[in-house]
Amino acid sequence: MATATKPEKKSQPKVKHTECFIGGKWVPAASGKAFETINPATEEVIAQVAEGDAEDVDAAVAAARDALENGPWSTMDARDRGRLIYKLADLMEEELDDLAALETLDNGKPIRDAKAADLPLAIDCLRYYAGFADKIHGQTIPVRGNYFTYTRREPVGVAGQIIPWNFPILMVCWKWAPALAAGCTVVMKPAEQTPLSCLRLARLAQKAGIPDGVINVVPGYGPTAGAAIVKHPGVDKIAFTGEYRTAQIIMRDASQTLKRLTFELGGKSPNIVFADADLDAAAAGSHFGLYFNQGQCCCAGSRLFVEEKVYDKFVDKLVGMNKSRKLGDPFDPATEQGPQVDKAQFDKIMHYIGVGKQEGAQCLTGGNRFGQRGYYIEPTLFGDVKDEMSIAKDEIFGPVLSVLKFKDVHEIIDRANNTYYGLAAAVWTRDVSKAHHLAAKIKAGTVWINCYDVFDAGAPFGGFKMSGMGRELGERGLEAYTETKTVTLSLG
Repeated sequence: MATATKPEKKSQPKVKHTECFIGGKWVPAASGKAFETINPATEEVIAQVAEGDAEDVDAAVAAARDALENGPWSTMDARDRGRLIYKLADLMEEELDDLAALETLDNGKPIRDAKAADLPLAIDCLRYYAGFADKIHGQTIPVRGNYFTYTRREPVGVAGQIIPWNFPILMVCWKWAPALAAGCTVVMKPAEQTPLSCLRLARLAQKAGIPDGVINVVPGYGPTAGAAIVKHPGVDKIAFTGEYRTAQIIMRDASQTLKRLTFELGGKSPNIVFADADLDAAAAGSHFGLYFNQGQCCCAGSRLFVEEKVYDKFVDKLVGMNKSRKLGDPFDPATEQGPQVDKAQFDKIMHYIGVGKQEGAQCLTGGNRFGQRGYYIEPTLFGDVKDEMSIAKDEIFGPVLSVLKFKDVHEIIDRANNTYYGLAAAVWTRDVSKAHHLAAKIKAGTVWINCYDVFDAGAPFGGFKMSGMGRELGERGLEAYTETKTVTLSLG
């Protein structure tokens, strides 16, 4: 069985900001409403947060539009924009421990992960795009006739950004960094489950010197605040990370104004282990690729295909890892797995565990709630899973790993692609030719070879099929925040 870490008394981070951040000011929601944000480890209320709605979005869009067209942001030298983004990254680094603690409090992720992964990746993303701010440029184009033609890359305008709850700080930086580098202004809605770190970062952005109105944050719910951002005629572009059904709603709502759209959505990523792989490395990578962040990763390798000749040996390794996994207080540095983000997610995961048992999969570890308080679920491993089972088709977004057998390379390509998702995949083998053959054939935006969950700000990330539109990170990530304008001058 998974083990519990011993609770320790620790000072909780101070919650400093719970209101809307609009035009550089902290203001309550126009309606006066607020909602509770819950500590998922204790099920206790952390704070009351302003519940923004259409009126608050109107004010935020007006502030963003004014900053875009009339404020110092509109005339600022690109290098100075980059300098301010660097400054925000520096401030985050100075407050890393406090920001990590706030993330752990609101989200439930282990403090060790927040410090080792979330914050460093977020800071690196800001610095990557800060360096790009003065490198966004057009081209000169030879055209027929006596003309001089060139292109300009201009900011797309006011960017509406809607982020999820699984990596709140990281998702803020993935969205803000390219938008700010391109010269856009932002209206962001953080997830209602985890609004606190986004609000704290808005304060740090102001402290860094980013002009008021450039960044605006409206906490609230998707059908109200989120929908108001999507429908607003003053918003030029929507960037959304989340579930594909929500993206479908956004596409319909955004169609009235033909907003530019980028989506980073979910997945049911195939993780393929061949018999010739380094099985110890593959087991460690596959375990991390699913159970990291409590299984709440869009690219989680939740469909683990193992070549049948090593299936039993490989599954035994995973069983051992699950039984020794440490669950408990996310503020304890020894904790490896914290709670799920909220009760709704907890209930969804437990439902799928029940479905997996009913459909005939073999529950090898876990399958139960862990402890008496908090939204903890034991690391769950299903063997003898078939492709047609719900746990092999649906995105569960929790600590539930399905293991399936396969015979050869020809069979596995079709099975890996037999999904409407296409976010990520992985291949474990010592055969380089086989690895690259599968990388070319698998329909996914990212393919890892002999590794999993390797991210870098310079490497584009996004999905095929129902896993999204466009790309985040890398130079490609800037494309969604710029428009290309062609200018032609007659030399006659």
